[in-house]
Amino acid sequence: MKRTRPAIGALFYFGTALVLALYFTFSAVQGAYGLFNRVQIEAELADLRTERDLLASQLDEHQSRTRRLSDDFLDLDLLDERARHVLGLARPDEIVIR
Repeated sequence: MKRTRPAIGALFYFGTALVLALYFTFSAVQGAYGLFNRVQIEAELADLRTERDLLASQLDEHQSRTRRLSDDFLDLDLLDERARHVLGLARPDEIVIR
């Protein structure tokens, strides 16, 4: 009966292939550019887009008020409202609720 040696080269090859496959799988899921970080980045992106839209609407409102108080287009009601708010004044026929 002839005795055969185990194929150490084949075991080494498959072991190395298994380790590399596990490493790349782990990196694809947990790494810096992995699936979990991608989900986190997409969630942050959605939050930032929401914040951007809110800031854009606030900017539009401020630009509208600025335009309505400019020399070219003066909204007297807005001017009266802002002046009374800043100076803390009210007309005698108004009721002030705080």
